Amino acid sequence: MKITDQLRGAAIGLLVFAVSNVFSVYINSVANDSKVVNYAGIVRGATQRLVKLEMAGKKSDELIARLDKIVAGLVKGDRELELPAATDPEFVAKLGEVQNSWQSLKGTIAQARVSPQSRNELLTQSEDYFDLANEAVSAAEAYSQAKANRLRAIQLILFALNLVILGVIWAIARNIALGLQNSTSSIASSSNQIASAVEEQERTIATQAASIRQMSSTMDELGASSQQSAEQAEASTAGANQALLVAESGTKAAQKTLNEMSVLKDKVADIAEQISHLSDRTHQIGSISDLVAELASETNMLALNASVEAARAGTHGKGFAVVAGEIRRLADQSKQSADKINLLVGDIQSAINSTVTVTDKGTKTVAQGMQLTQETAKSFAGVADAINNIFLNNQQISLNIKQQAIATQQVVEAMNSLTLAAHDTAGGISQVKVGTQQLNDAAQNLKAMV
Repeated sequence: MKITDQLRGAAIGLLVFAVSNVFSVYINSVANDSKVVNYAGIVRGATQRLVKLEMAGKKSDELIARLDKIVAGLVKGDRELELPAATDPEFVAKLGEVQNSWQSLKGTIAQARVSPQSRNELLTQSEDYFDLANEAVSAAEAYSQAKANRLRAIQLILFALNLVILGVIWAIARNIALGLQNSTSSIASSSNQIASAVEEQERTIATQAASIRQMSSTMDELGASSQQSAEQAEASTAGANQALLVAESGTKAAQKTLNEMSVLKDKVADIAEQISHLSDRTHQIGSISDLVAELASETNMLALNASVEAARAGTHGKGFAVVAGEIRRLADQSKQSADKINLLVGDIQSAINSTVTVTDKGTKTVAQGMQLTQETAKSFAGVADAINNIFLNNQQISLNIKQQAIATQQVVEAMNSLTLAAHDTAGGISQVKVGTQQLNDAAQNLKAMV
Protein backbone atom coordinates (compact mmCIF):
# COMPACT_ATOMS: atom_id res chain seq x y z
CA MET A 1 0.00 0.00 0.00
CA LYS A 2 1.22 3.51 -0.81
CA ILE A 3 2.37 5.81 1.98
CA THR A 4 -0.22 8.45 1.08
CA ASP A 5 -3.03 5.88 1.22
CA GLN A 6 -1.84 4.79 4.68
CA LEU A 7 -1.85 8.40 5.93
CA ARG A 8 -5.33 9.03 4.54
CA GLY A 9 -6.62 5.80 6.12
CA ALA A 10 -5.11 6.81 9.47
CA ALA A 11 -6.79 10.24 9.26
CA ILE A 12 -10.19 8.69 8.50
CA GLY A 13 -9.75 6.20 11.35
CA LEU A 14 -8.87 9.03 13.74
CA LEU A 15 -12.01 10.92 12.70
CA VAL A 16 -14.22 7.86 13.24
CA PHE A 17 -12.64 7.21 16.64
CA ALA A 18 -13.11 10.84 17.74
CA VAL A 19 -16.76 10.90 16.66
CA SER A 20 -17.50 7.60 18.41
CA ASN A 21 -15.75 8.84 21.55
CA VAL A 22 -17.85 12.03 21.58
CA PHE A 23 -21.04 10.04 21.20
CA SER A 24 -19.96 7.68 23.99
CA VAL A 25 -19.32 10.59 26.36
CA TYR A 26 -22.67 12.14 25.42
CA ILE A 27 -24.56 8.89 26.05
CA ASN A 28 -22.85 8.35 29.43
CA SER A 29 -23.62 11.91 30.50
CA VAL A 30 -27.27 11.64 29.47
CA ALA A 31 -27.54 8.31 31.31
CA ASN A 32 -26.14 9.81 34.53
CA ASP A 33 -28.43 12.84 34.33
CA SER A 34 -31.45 10.62 33.71
CA LYS A 35 -30.59 8.68 36.86
CA VAL A 36 -30.47 11.89 38.89
CA VAL A 37 -33.87 12.98 37.56
CA ASN A 38 -35.25 9.48 38.10
CA TYR A 39 -34.09 9.26 41.72
CA ALA A 40 -35.36 12.78 42.44
CA GLY A 41 -38.75 11.62 41.19
CA ILE A 42 -38.50 8.50 43.37
CA VAL A 43 -37.90 10.72 46.42
CA ARG A 44 -41.02 12.70 45.56
CA GLY A 45 -43.23 9.64 44.93
CA ALA A 46 -41.83 7.41 47.65
CA THR A 47 -42.34 10.12 50.27
CA GLN A 48 -46.05 10.39 49.40
CA ARG A 49 -46.34 6.60 49.60
CA LEU A 50 -44.57 6.65 52.98
CA VAL A 51 -46.97 9.26 54.34
CA LYS A 52 -49.96 7.21 53.15
CA LEU A 53 -48.60 4.12 54.90
CA GLU A 54 -47.97 6.07 58.11
CA MET A 55 -51.47 7.61 57.95
CA ALA A 56 -52.81 4.05 57.69
CA GLY A 57 -50.84 3.06 60.74
CA LYS A 58 -48.32 0.96 58.80
CA LYS A 59 -44.71 1.53 59.68
CA SER A 60 -42.15 1.40 56.83
CA ASP A 61 -38.67 1.85 58.22
CA GLU A 62 -37.13 0.18 55.19
CA LEU A 63 -38.64 2.81 52.91
CA ILE A 64 -37.36 5.54 55.24
CA ALA A 65 -33.85 4.05 55.12
CA ARG A 66 -34.01 3.87 51.34
CA LEU A 67 -35.15 7.49 51.12
CA ASP A 68 -32.27 8.48 53.46
CA LYS A 69 -29.79 6.75 51.12
CA ILE A 70 -31.29 8.32 47.97
CA VAL A 71 -31.44 11.86 49.44
CA ALA A 72 -27.83 11.58 50.66
CA GLY A 73 -26.74 10.08 47.31
CA LEU A 74 -28.35 12.96 45.39
CA VAL A 75 -26.38 15.47 47.47
CA LYS A 76 -22.97 13.76 47.86
CA GLY A 77 -23.12 11.01 45.20
CA ASP A 78 -23.38 7.26 45.66
CA ARG A 79 -21.42 4.54 43.83
CA GLU A 80 -23.94 1.84 44.62
CA LEU A 81 -26.79 3.91 43.19
CA GLU A 82 -24.43 5.17 40.42
CA LEU A 83 -25.30 8.76 41.33
CA PRO A 84 -22.79 11.59 40.76
CA ALA A 85 -22.37 14.33 43.38
CA ALA A 86 -24.54 17.39 42.68
CA THR A 87 -22.62 20.37 41.23
CA ASP A 88 -25.30 22.74 39.93
CA PRO A 89 -25.75 25.53 42.54
CA GLU A 90 -29.53 25.78 42.09
CA PHE A 91 -30.00 22.00 42.26
CA VAL A 92 -27.71 21.78 45.34
CA ALA A 93 -29.75 24.50 47.08
CA LYS A 94 -33.02 22.69 46.36
CA LEU A 95 -31.56 19.40 47.59
CA GLY A 96 -30.48 21.15 50.79
CA GLU A 97 -34.05 22.32 51.40
CA VAL A 98 -35.36 18.84 50.57
CA GLN A 99 -32.85 17.27 52.96
CA ASN A 100 -33.79 19.63 55.79
CA SER A 101 -37.49 19.13 55.13
CA TRP A 102 -36.95 15.40 55.02
CA GLN A 103 -35.32 15.43 58.46
CA SER A 104 -38.26 17.46 59.76
CA LEU A 105 -40.73 15.12 58.11
CA LYS A 106 -39.06 12.09 59.70
CA GLY A 107 -39.45 13.75 63.10
CA THR A 108 -43.14 14.35 62.42
CA ILE A 109 -43.55 10.69 61.36
CA ALA A 110 -41.97 9.56 64.63
CA GLN A 111 -44.27 11.89 66.57
CA ALA A 112 -47.35 10.70 64.64
CA ARG A 113 -46.53 7.11 65.52
CA VAL A 114 -46.70 8.06 69.21
CA SER A 115 -49.53 10.57 68.99
CA PRO A 116 -52.10 9.96 66.24
CA GLN A 117 -53.30 13.59 66.71
CA SER A 118 -50.12 14.69 64.85
CA ARG A 119 -51.21 12.96 61.63
CA ASN A 120 -52.90 16.09 60.30
CA GLU A 121 -49.67 17.97 60.78
CA LEU A 122 -47.87 15.11 59.02
CA LEU A 123 -50.24 15.38 56.08
CA THR A 124 -49.74 19.13 55.82
CA GLN A 125 -45.96 18.83 56.12
CA SER A 126 -45.92 16.08 53.48
CA GLU A 127 -47.64 18.43 51.04
CA ASP A 128 -44.95 21.03 51.64
CA TYR A 129 -42.29 18.37 51.22
CA PHE A 130 -43.94 17.26 47.97
CA ASP A 131 -43.69 20.81 46.61
CA LEU A 132 -40.01 21.00 47.58
CA ALA A 133 -39.32 17.59 46.02
CA ASN A 134 -41.20 18.66 42.89
CA GLU A 135 -39.03 21.81 42.67
CA ALA A 136 -35.91 19.66 43.09
CA VAL A 137 -37.04 17.41 40.24
CA SER A 138 -37.63 20.48 38.06
CA ALA A 139 -34.19 21.82 38.98
CA ALA A 140 -32.63 18.44 38.09
CA GLU A 141 -34.45 18.39 34.77
CA ALA A 142 -33.36 21.96 34.00
CA TYR A 143 -29.75 21.17 34.92
CA SER A 144 -29.88 18.00 32.81
CA GLN A 145 -31.25 19.92 29.84
CA ALA A 146 -28.63 22.68 30.17
CA LYS A 147 -25.87 20.08 30.44
CA ALA A 148 -27.21 18.26 27.39
CA ASN A 149 -27.16 21.56 25.47
CA ARG A 150 -23.57 22.20 26.53
CA LEU A 151 -22.57 18.69 25.50
CA ARG A 152 -24.16 19.22 22.10
CA ALA A 153 -22.23 22.44 21.65
CA ILE A 154 -19.01 20.70 22.72
CA GLN A 155 -19.79 17.87 20.31
CA LEU A 156 -20.20 20.30 17.44
CA ILE A 157 -16.95 22.06 18.35
CA LEU A 158 -15.06 18.76 18.62
CA PHE A 159 -16.54 17.54 15.37
CA ALA A 160 -15.44 20.77 13.66
CA LEU A 161 -11.95 20.42 15.18
CA ASN A 162 -11.77 16.83 13.95
CA LEU A 163 -12.70 17.98 10.48
CA VAL A 164 -9.97 20.64 10.64
CA ILE A 165 -7.43 18.08 11.87
CA LEU A 166 -8.49 15.69 9.13
CA GLY A 167 -7.99 18.45 6.56
CA VAL A 168 -4.56 19.29 7.98
CA ILE A 169 -3.51 15.61 7.94
CA TRP A 170 -4.81 15.29 4.41
CA ALA A 171 -2.82 18.35 3.32
CA ILE A 172 0.32 17.10 5.10
CA ALA A 173 -0.03 13.71 3.41
CA ARG A 174 -0.35 15.42 0.05
CA ASN A 175 2.71 17.63 0.70
CA ILE A 176 4.74 14.60 1.81
CA ALA A 177 3.68 12.69 -1.28
CA LEU A 178 4.63 15.60 -3.55
CA GLY A 179 7.98 16.02 -1.76
CA LEU A 180 8.78 12.30 -2.04
CA GLN A 181 7.78 12.26 -5.69
CA ASN A 182 10.05 15.25 -6.42
CA SER A 183 12.92 13.67 -4.48
CA THR A 184 12.60 10.29 -6.21
CA SER A 185 12.38 11.99 -9.61
CA SER A 186 15.54 13.99 -8.82
CA ILE A 187 17.36 10.83 -7.67
CA ALA A 188 16.31 8.96 -10.81
CA SER A 189 17.45 11.85 -13.02
CA SER A 190 20.81 12.11 -11.25
CA SER A 191 21.40 8.36 -11.48
CA ASN A 192 20.63 8.45 -15.21
CA GLN A 193 23.13 11.28 -15.68
CA ILE A 194 25.77 9.35 -13.74
CA ALA A 195 25.04 6.22 -15.81
CA SER A 196 25.51 8.21 -19.03
CA ALA A 197 28.82 9.62 -17.77
CA VAL A 198 29.97 6.13 -16.72
CA GLU A 199 29.11 4.71 -20.14
CA GLU A 200 31.04 7.52 -21.83
CA GLN A 201 34.06 6.88 -19.62
CA GLU A 202 33.75 3.15 -20.29
CA ARG A 203 33.93 3.80 -24.04
CA THR A 204 36.92 6.11 -23.53
CA ILE A 205 38.75 3.46 -21.47
CA ALA A 206 38.05 0.87 -24.18
CA THR A 207 39.55 3.20 -26.81
CA GLN A 208 42.54 3.81 -24.57
CA ALA A 209 43.09 0.08 -24.10
CA ALA A 210 42.98 -0.47 -27.87
CA SER A 211 45.56 2.29 -28.39
CA ILE A 212 47.80 0.80 -25.73
CA ARG A 213 47.57 -2.64 -27.35
CA GLN A 214 48.45 -1.12 -30.71
CA MET A 215 51.41 0.69 -29.20
CA SER A 216 52.58 -2.53 -27.52
CA SER A 217 52.49 -4.27 -30.89
CA THR A 218 54.50 -1.44 -32.44
CA MET A 219 57.10 -1.69 -29.69
CA ASP A 220 57.36 -5.45 -30.28
CA GLU A 221 58.06 -4.74 -33.94
CA LEU A 222 60.64 -2.14 -32.95
CA GLY A 223 62.33 -4.68 -30.69
CA ALA A 224 62.47 -7.20 -33.53
CA SER A 225 63.95 -4.55 -35.82
CA SER A 226 66.56 -3.69 -33.20
CA GLN A 227 67.50 -7.34 -32.87
CA GLN A 228 67.83 -7.66 -36.60
CA SER A 229 69.96 -4.52 -36.75
CA ALA A 230 72.21 -5.91 -34.01
CA GLU A 231 72.66 -9.12 -35.95
CA GLN A 232 73.48 -7.19 -39.11
CA ALA A 233 75.95 -5.03 -37.22
CA GLU A 234 77.66 -8.15 -35.92
CA ALA A 235 77.80 -9.54 -39.45
CA SER A 236 79.33 -6.28 -40.64
CA THR A 237 81.94 -6.49 -37.91
CA ALA A 238 82.80 -10.03 -38.94
CA GLY A 239 83.16 -8.87 -42.55
CA ALA A 240 85.45 -6.04 -41.57
CA ASN A 241 87.60 -8.43 -39.56
CA GLN A 242 87.82 -10.77 -42.50
CA ALA A 243 88.81 -7.90 -44.76
CA LEU A 244 91.54 -7.00 -42.33
CA LEU A 245 92.91 -10.53 -42.43
CA VAL A 246 92.70 -10.89 -46.18
CA ALA A 247 93.96 -7.57 -47.41
CA GLU A 248 94.84 -9.22 -50.75
CA SER A 249 91.17 -9.11 -51.74
CA GLY A 250 91.46 -5.33 -51.30
CA THR A 251 89.21 -3.75 -53.84
CA LYS A 252 86.61 -6.52 -53.81
CA ALA A 253 86.38 -6.46 -50.01
CA ALA A 254 86.20 -2.65 -49.99
CA GLN A 255 83.28 -2.72 -52.47
CA LYS A 256 81.53 -5.37 -50.40
CA THR A 257 81.97 -3.29 -47.29
CA LEU A 258 80.58 -0.27 -49.13
CA ASN A 259 77.47 -2.23 -50.06
CA GLU A 260 76.99 -3.50 -46.53
CA MET A 261 77.34 0.02 -45.17
CA SER A 262 74.67 1.22 -47.58
CA VAL A 263 72.31 -1.47 -46.29
CA LEU A 264 73.20 -0.50 -42.74
CA LYS A 265 72.36 3.13 -43.52
CA ASP A 266 68.91 2.08 -44.76
CA LYS A 267 68.34 0.05 -41.57
CA VAL A 268 69.34 2.99 -39.42
CA ALA A 269 66.93 5.18 -41.39
CA ASP A 270 64.18 2.58 -40.73
CA ILE A 271 65.01 2.67 -37.05
CA ALA A 272 64.76 6.45 -37.04
CA GLU A 273 61.36 6.25 -38.73
CA GLN A 274 60.11 3.66 -36.20
CA ILE A 275 61.35 5.84 -33.36
CA SER A 276 59.47 8.84 -34.80
CA HIS A 277 56.33 6.68 -35.03
CA LEU A 278 56.84 5.59 -31.43
CA SER A 279 57.15 9.24 -30.37
CA ASP A 280 53.80 10.05 -32.03
CA ARG A 281 52.16 7.13 -30.23
CA THR A 282 53.60 8.32 -26.94
CA HIS A 283 52.07 11.76 -27.50
CA GLN A 284 48.72 10.04 -28.19
CA ILE A 285 48.99 8.15 -24.91
CA GLY A 286 49.65 11.44 -23.12
CA SER A 287 46.53 12.96 -24.70
CA ILE A 288 44.43 9.93 -23.72
CA SER A 289 45.81 10.09 -20.19
CA ASP A 290 44.85 13.80 -19.95
CA LEU A 291 41.36 12.90 -21.20
CA VAL A 292 41.06 10.19 -18.53
CA ALA A 293 42.10 12.68 -15.84
CA GLU A 294 39.54 15.22 -17.11
CA LEU A 295 36.81 12.56 -17.12
CA ALA A 296 37.79 11.52 -13.60
CA SER A 297 37.45 15.15 -12.43
CA GLU A 298 34.02 15.45 -14.09
CA THR A 299 32.95 12.15 -12.51
CA ASN A 300 34.12 13.42 -9.14
CA MET A 301 32.00 16.59 -9.55
CA LEU A 302 28.97 14.50 -10.53
CA ALA A 303 29.48 12.28 -7.47
CA LEU A 304 29.74 15.40 -5.28
CA ASN A 305 26.46 16.72 -6.72
CA ALA A 306 24.89 13.29 -6.12
CA SER A 307 26.02 13.43 -2.47
CA VAL A 308 24.35 16.86 -2.08
CA GLU A 309 21.11 15.49 -3.56
CA ALA A 310 21.29 12.46 -1.22
CA ALA A 311 21.74 14.79 1.79
CA ARG A 312 18.64 16.69 0.70
CA ALA A 313 16.68 13.40 0.47
CA GLY A 314 17.33 12.59 4.12
CA THR A 315 17.03 8.92 5.25
CA HIS A 316 15.79 7.89 1.74
CA GLY A 317 19.10 9.05 0.25
CA LYS A 318 21.48 7.07 2.48
CA GLY A 319 21.94 4.20 -0.03
CA PHE A 320 22.54 6.76 -2.81
CA ALA A 321 25.10 8.65 -0.72
CA VAL A 322 27.15 5.40 -0.32
CA VAL A 323 27.10 4.81 -4.10
CA ALA A 324 28.13 8.44 -4.76
CA GLY A 325 31.07 8.05 -2.37
CA GLU A 326 32.15 4.88 -4.20
CA ILE A 327 32.00 6.80 -7.52
CA ARG A 328 34.24 9.52 -6.09
CA ARG A 329 36.73 6.91 -4.88
CA LEU A 330 36.84 5.26 -8.31
CA ALA A 331 37.22 8.69 -9.98
CA ASP A 332 40.21 9.43 -7.72
CA GLN A 333 41.72 6.05 -8.64
CA SER A 334 41.24 6.85 -12.34
CA LYS A 335 42.98 10.21 -11.89
CA GLN A 336 45.86 8.56 -10.02
CA SER A 337 46.18 5.99 -12.82
CA ALA A 338 46.20 8.84 -15.38
CA ASP A 339 49.00 10.59 -13.41
CA LYS A 340 51.02 7.33 -13.39
CA ILE A 341 50.49 7.00 -17.16
CA ASN A 342 51.79 10.55 -17.65
CA LEU A 343 54.91 9.69 -15.64
CA LEU A 344 55.45 6.53 -17.70
CA VAL A 345 54.91 8.49 -20.93
CA GLY A 346 57.50 10.99 -19.76
CA ASP A 347 59.98 8.15 -19.13
CA ILE A 348 59.21 6.66 -22.54
CA GLN A 349 59.69 10.05 -24.22
CA SER A 350 63.06 10.44 -22.50
CA ALA A 351 64.07 6.96 -23.67
CA ILE A 352 62.94 7.79 -27.22
CA ASN A 353 64.96 11.03 -27.17
CA SER A 354 68.02 9.04 -26.08
CA THR A 355 67.39 6.53 -28.87
CA VAL A 356 67.07 9.33 -31.42
CA THR A 357 70.41 10.73 -30.28
CA VAL A 358 72.05 7.32 -30.54
CA THR A 359 70.47 6.73 -33.96
CA ASP A 360 71.77 10.07 -35.20
CA LYS A 361 75.20 9.10 -34.01
CA GLY A 362 74.83 5.75 -35.76
CA THR A 363 73.78 7.49 -38.97
CA LYS A 364 76.80 9.75 -38.80
CA THR A 365 79.01 6.76 -38.07
CA VAL A 366 77.65 4.87 -41.07
CA ALA A 367 78.26 7.94 -43.25
CA GLN A 368 81.81 8.05 -42.02
CA GLY A 369 82.20 4.33 -42.71
CA MET A 370 80.96 4.73 -46.27
CA GLN A 371 83.33 7.62 -46.80
CA LEU A 372 86.17 5.50 -45.50
CA THR A 373 85.14 2.63 -47.73
CA GLN A 374 85.10 4.88 -50.78
CA GLU A 375 88.53 6.19 -49.88
CA THR A 376 89.66 2.59 -49.45
CA ALA A 377 88.48 1.83 -53.00
CA LYS A 378 90.47 4.78 -54.30
CA SER A 379 93.49 4.21 -52.20
CA PHE A 380 94.10 0.58 -51.20
CA ALA A 381 97.21 1.65 -49.39
CA GLY A 382 95.22 2.76 -46.38
CA VAL A 383 92.78 -0.17 -46.55
CA ALA A 384 94.02 -1.80 -43.39
CA ASP A 385 93.54 1.30 -41.29
CA ALA A 386 90.13 2.04 -42.84
CA ILE A 387 88.89 -1.51 -42.26
CA ASN A 388 90.08 -1.34 -38.67
CA ASN A 389 88.10 1.87 -38.15
CA ILE A 390 85.03 0.23 -39.68
CA PHE A 391 85.46 -2.71 -37.33
CA LEU A 392 85.55 -0.40 -34.32
CA ASN A 393 82.61 1.66 -35.54
CA ASN A 394 80.52 -1.47 -36.13
CA GLN A 395 81.18 -2.59 -32.59
CA GLN A 396 79.91 0.78 -31.32
CA ILE A 397 76.81 0.48 -33.51
CA SER A 398 76.11 -3.01 -32.14
CA LEU A 399 76.43 -1.74 -28.59
CA ASN A 400 74.08 1.17 -29.29
CA ILE A 401 71.51 -1.13 -30.93
CA LYS A 402 71.63 -3.45 -27.90
CA GLN A 403 71.00 -0.49 -25.64
CA GLN A 404 68.11 0.48 -27.88
CA ALA A 405 66.71 -3.07 -27.60
CA ILE A 406 66.86 -2.85 -23.77
CA ALA A 407 65.05 0.51 -23.82
CA THR A 408 62.46 -0.93 -26.18
CA GLN A 409 61.85 -3.83 -23.80
CA GLN A 410 61.33 -1.39 -20.95
CA VAL A 411 58.79 0.50 -23.03
CA VAL A 412 56.97 -2.79 -23.75
CA GLU A 413 56.80 -3.56 -20.01
CA ALA A 414 55.43 -0.07 -19.36
CA MET A 415 52.77 -0.60 -22.02
CA ASN A 416 51.82 -3.88 -20.36
CA SER A 417 51.41 -2.05 -17.04
CA LEU A 418 49.22 0.51 -18.79
CA THR A 419 47.11 -2.31 -20.21
CA LEU A 420 46.61 -3.83 -16.76
CA ALA A 421 45.69 -0.41 -15.34
CA ALA A 422 43.17 0.08 -18.14
CA HIS A 423 41.60 -3.30 -17.34
CA ASP A 424 41.38 -2.39 -13.63
CA THR A 425 39.79 0.95 -14.49
CA ALA A 426 37.27 -0.76 -16.77
CA GLY A 427 36.38 -3.19 -13.96
CA GLY A 428 35.85 -0.29 -11.53
CA ILE A 429 33.66 1.53 -14.04
CA SER A 430 31.57 -1.63 -14.47
CA GLN A 431 31.03 -1.77 -10.69
CA VAL A 432 29.97 1.89 -10.71
CA LYS A 433 27.58 1.14 -13.55
CA VAL A 434 25.98 -1.72 -11.56
CA GLY A 435 25.72 0.48 -8.44
CA THR A 436 24.11 3.27 -10.47
CA GLN A 437 21.55 0.84 -11.88
CA GLN A 438 20.74 -0.40 -8.37
CA LEU A 439 20.29 3.19 -7.22
CA ASN A 440 17.94 3.89 -10.13
CA ASP A 441 15.91 0.76 -9.29
CA ALA A 442 15.65 1.85 -5.64
CA ALA A 443 14.43 5.31 -6.71
CA GLN A 444 11.78 3.76 -8.96
CA ASN A 445 10.61 1.47 -6.12
CA LEU A 446 10.36 4.43 -3.74
CA LYS A 447 8.46 6.40 -6.37
CA ALA A 448 6.00 3.53 -6.75
CA MET A 449 5.38 3.51 -2.98
CA VAL A 450 4.44 7.22 -2.85
